[in-house]
Amino acid sequence: MHYLIVSFSHKNSTLAIREKLAFVDEARQLSAMDELSKTPYISESMILSTCNRVEILCSCNDPEAATDSIFTLLAKRSGLGFDDLRTRADVFDDQGCIHHLFSVASSLDSMVVGETQIAGQLKEAFKLSQDHGFSGQKLSRAMSYAFKCAAEVRNATNISSKPVSVASVAVAKVKEKIGDLSGKRALVIGSGEMSVITCKHLVAQGADVTIMNRTFAKAEVIASECNARVRSFEEISYAINEHELVFTSTGSLHPIITEEMIRPCAYDRVWFDMAVPRDIECDPSVWGIELFYVDDLKEIVSENIALREDEAKLSYVIVSRHTIGFFEWLKTLTIEPLIKNLYTRAYQSAHEESTRVIENGYIPKEYEYAVQKATLQALKRFLHPFASRMRDGSDSMRVDTLIESMSFLMNQDEGEEMSQTSCKYYPKGK
Repeated sequence: MHYLIVSFSHKNSTLAIREKLAFVDEARQLSAMDELSKTPYISESMILSTCNRVEILCSCNDPEAATDSIFTLLAKRSGLGFDDLRTRADVFDDQGCIHHLFSVASSLDSMVVGETQIAGQLKEAFKLSQDHGFSGQKLSRAMSYAFKCAAEVRNATNISSKPVSVASVAVAKVKEKIGDLSGKRALVIGSGEMSVITCKHLVAQGADVTIMNRTFAKAEVIASECNARVRSFEEISYAINEHELVFTSTGSLHPIITEEMIRPCAYDRVWFDMAVPRDIECDPSVWGIELFYVDDLKEIVSENIALREDEAKLSYVIVSRHTIGFFEWLKTLTIEPLIKNLYTRAYQSAHEESTRVIENGYIPKEYEYAVQKATLQALKRFLHPFASRMRDGSDSMRVDTLIESMSFLMNQDEGEEMSQTSCKYYPKGK
């Protein structure tokens, strides 16, 4: 069994590439995971799709064949070439995969290092996979350790001491451009976490905020929470021309703001499209609009990374330690059943032999307990160094070879049956 991640992120792919790869709703994620589950190479899978990354994590029996299956799926769904995807992607397997997963969960691989949203996005992606049967024991183990690692990074470092997100950085970018936001009319379109965070930051800066969403009730909830106004989505073509600031973050497959909807205005406008795929499709220079997309955050993001560099170094030490700990833990999960079966077989052999000796009259009946105890103790003393060596084999290749060899020698199927039987071969308390 192997762990595998195929990753497309802000580090290796443009926004145009990521929006073609994006899984914008649950139905598309479920369909893709179902398709992957039908290959003979992939047993479990989950998909993380955000504005900055599209990643497929899976458990597989053949990493190379599984990788090809993932590229084939993405090529078919995105219209991008198989070879182009293979050249562009970052592919991690086994220890590299787990290290990358833990780094992502800890927000070390994010465009905005220390941002607060990624852990929640990972949990949602995993829950969707698990609820529909695409994640089982193997991914559950990895995700459980990932969240434990992320928690320690948060608690042991200051990397998230001042929570940031793509939305907060977007507001900072707008403030950098136009200065004081007090009294500025801002329109926020969308109802996800990104929109909520944007609203809160704008209100905190004194902006006059209006929230808009296709589902009016969702917009009302956000408006109430953030002390903002609410407006019907049907009025979008009017609203975008009545606000100086526009922030969009929807799950629409197609642009919600297009060229023909825009009208000339007497005031400067700054728009920020935080969606993948993009929500806004126009030539901003024609209308005197400053339009920013997610990938336009590079300058502020670079400052963020520099400020958090020392904390990131400490965080990666924690990630590396948890990665090693995870594989050590996996090793015990596979070795311990073998050791248990080894002892169970020894106990049963001791019990059968001591019983035979007593029944044949070689030793008096009153010595039965002592004989059984002595026999068992001798076998335990004999087996102890072997069991210790089995537990100490830290190299994963050695462990795999050891497990395979021991399973063959012990006839694992029969051993598994024996592990279900009782080991009470002599009465206690005598």
